[in-house]
Amino acid sequence: MTKRLYLDLSILQTVPPSNLNRDDAGTPKHATYGGVRRARVSSQAWKRAARVEFAEAVPQEDRATRTKKILSLLTARIEARTGLTTEAGQRLAAALLEPLGITKSTKKEEQSAYLLFFGRPQLDSIVDLIGDRAAQLADLDDKALQEALKDLDVREVLRTGHPAEVALFGRMVADLPRLNVDAAVQVAHALSTHAVTTEFDYYTAVDDENPDEETGASMIGRVEFNAATLYRYATVGVHQLRENLSDDAETAQTVRRFVESFALSMPTGHQNSFAHRTVPHLVLACVRTDQPVNLVSAFERPVLGQMSGIAEQSMVKLAEEAQQMSATWGMAPHLTLATYAPLGEGADKVKEAFSSSLAFPALLDRVHGVVENWLRDGSGK
Repeated sequence: MTKRLYLDLSILQTVPPSNLNRDDAGTPKHATYGGVRRARVSSQAWKRAARVEFAEAVPQEDRATRTKKILSLLTARIEARTGLTTEAGQRLAAALLEPLGITKSTKKEEQSAYLLFFGRPQLDSIVDLIGDRAAQLADLDDKALQEALKDLDVREVLRTGHPAEVALFGRMVADLPRLNVDAAVQVAHALSTHAVTTEFDYYTAVDDENPDEETGASMIGRVEFNAATLYRYATVGVHQLRENLSDDAETAQTVRRFVESFALSMPTGHQNSFAHRTVPHLVLACVRTDQPVNLVSAFERPVLGQMSGIAEQSMVKLAEEAQQMSATWGMAPHLTLATYAPLGEGADKVKEAFSSSLAFPALLDRVHGVVENWLRDGSGK
């Protein structure tokens, strides 16, 4: 496919005191941007949150999984389908996977050395390769078993029929490049639109069974947190997703589900202590045929929020940046759709840049329709 279609998602979202994504010392991740310290949530953290949210609408047996335990998962399927013992099933599974050359863990031989991302239905397809010959194959010695399986193309099974999650986020195996899948989605690290400082919560816990005369805490601790209005960005290469899925209808549905999942997902770090789950102030979807455009430059100069609040001023700055970028570089989006909260000051600028706000379900319907049309006739409207 030579024609290209990108869907850029820009999201502004405020989170209260929280620690969504921490470093090895327990400190909320941060970055310096525009000369000031910003709150940061890694792309890996938000991609996992979006992937988990996406999978909730998929039956368990059809989901993807990222694991070192492909051998045990395949063994379980062989046992369930053929009635072989665990020992016989594991020997057969190992023989089926052996030609792939997956490096084994040095600590646990039954596990791979790295996480593999694949679909559970792909394991079923591997079992299909041996059909009703499982018992016969299990009786062969090692050399005969290897000879009997040499023409079964397990690698091809893992290169095709990808579930939507693998088609979206891709797969990279450094020592098995033939198993790689180009990702259709890129996700940026989320950054606060303003400067932040890290704060500390000193907490204590009391033993409920202590008598009244025994005072004092039975446990003390400290957790770091910050609060921020975040700029989040992701882009979907619709053409790449179509290539990975090989199906127009599934491609359109997957784009819609990704937009919904990315917008409404939330990393779970310290969620029981902070209950930080919020929804965005703004979701902006720009359909482009030239290249993806990250609008984080709107916040290179940090928002101060002195008049109308940080979230509202961030929405206005994003609108100004989108218009300025289009005018300066001649790169206006093919189509712009947005869902946003009501504004006071600056409402006219946001409406001029992004048109009237759509209810979020209506935005999802429009995105679905745009992708369907582009796949059908290339119009993208």
